[in-house]
Amino acid sequence: PFTYSLQAQFLLYHPQPLGWPLASFICLINAVGYYIFRGANSQKNTFRKNPSDPRVADLETISTATGRRLLVSGWWGMVRHPNYLGDLIMALAWSLPCGVFHLLPYFYFLYFTALLVHREDRDERQCLQK
Repeated sequence: PFTYSLQAQFLLYHPQPLGWPLASFICLINAVGYYIFRGANSQKNTFRKNPSDPRVADLETISTATGRRLLVSGWWGMVRHPNYLGDLIMALAWSLPCGVFHLLPYFYFLYFTALLVHREDRDERQCLQK
């Protein structure tokens, strides 16, 4: 849990001047990540709750051996795990205010990348079995 606050702790001891243009750019990156993350998760949750919902009814799916359907269009047709992509973009945006000369503020981003790559591999194997 302490990794979530590493960037704030780093900035406490190593303040970084950003300026409005860079701060705005970092906020934009975070907003893009949030949009991708929420959009993908919303689409997935809507589909799971009610596949007939008009917001997801036209999405393409493939049937699995277990009788479930996997989304292969919408957010899930552009990227294999769009929610992971959005999460990683936000994690990067949270580290960027710390500058690029120290590795410590990027620990969370790097750790999270490794965790999500491993999770994606497990998910991929489960999907292949389905």
